[in-house]
Amino acid sequence: MVFLLALFIAIGAIVVWNTARKRANFGTPLGRSSSTFAGMLAGVFLLIALSQIFTVVPAGNVGVVDFFGTVSDNTLKAGINLVNPLARVIKFSVKTQEIKEVMDVPSKEGLTVQLELSALFHLNPDKAAETYKTIGENYVQIILEPNFRSVARGVTAAFDARALYTSERELLTLAILNDLEKMVEPRGITVEATPLRRVGLPPDLSRAIEEKLRADQESQRMQFVLLKEKQEAERKRIEAQGISDFQNIVAKGISEQLLRWKGIEATEKLASSPNAKIVVIGAGKDGLPLILDTK
Repeated sequence: MVFLLALFIAIGAIVVWNTARKRANFGTPLGRSSSTFAGMLAGVFLLIALSQIFTVVPAGNVGVVDFFGTVSDNTLKAGINLVNPLARVIKFSVKTQEIKEVMDVPSKEGLTVQLELSALFHLNPDKAAETYKTIGENYVQIILEPNFRSVARGVTAAFDARALYTSERELLTLAILNDLEKMVEPRGITVEATPLRRVGLPPDLSRAIEEKLRADQESQRMQFVLLKEKQEAERKRIEAQGISDFQNIVAKGISEQLLRWKGIEATEKLASSPNAKIVVIGAGKDGLPLILDTK
C-alpha cells in the first residue's frame, strides 16, 4: 500500500510540477517556486515508490511473498530481493529458538510430578510458505506449544517417578523428542532437542527415593568390601599353603645322617679356626659337639 500511495503522490506532484512549469514560462515568480517544490516532491515520492520494489530479508530469516492471498511457494533468501511492490513479504526466523514449559504431569504410579522442560526448534526454510498457508505466523503458539505439553504428559505417564532421578531420564527426553517430531515435523517445524531442566517430586517421595539410592550404594559398597576380604583370605590361604609345602619339602630332604655330617664339618672348621673356643665332643644331643666361645 505504501507503493500505491507514494506513486499517487508522485503522479500528483508531477502534474503540479508540469502546470507550474508552464506558468513559469510566462515569467510568473510564483510559478517558478511552485515548479521547483513540486519537482522535488515528485522526486522524493518516486524514490519511495521505487524502494518498495526491493526488500531486505535479515540473516537467519526467509521471506514468504503474499500477493493478495496468493502465497508463492518460492521463499526469499536472506539479503536484498526484488519483489512485487504490491505484495506483502512476511519474514520468518529459521534460527534455533527455545520454548520453556513448567507443567504438572502424572507418573506411572499416579503421582503428580512437576517438570521444567525446554524444546529447541527451528522452522524448516523449505516449508516456510506451506507453514504460513496452513498455520499462519503464530505457528509456535498454535502447533508447537500444545503438542509439546500433550506429548510430555503422555510420555511421562509411562515412566515411574523414580526414573526421573536416574539415568532413565535420558530415555524420557528421547521419547518426548521422538513423539514430538512425529507430530510437528510434517508441519514444517524441526525439533532439535527436548532437554529436561528440572524435576520436582513430592517431598516424601523425594526422601524415599534418596534413601533407597543411598541404601543401594551402601549395599554395593559392602559387596565390594566382602569381595575384597574374600580375595585377601584366598591370598593368605595360598601363602600358607606355599609355606607348608616348602616346609614339607625341606623336612623330607633332611635326615639324621645329614645332620651328623654337617655337625662333623662344623667341628672341623671350628677346630682349624684361630679363634679361642672350647669344643666339648659328644656332649650335645645325639652326640653332636658343643662349641663354647670363651669371649
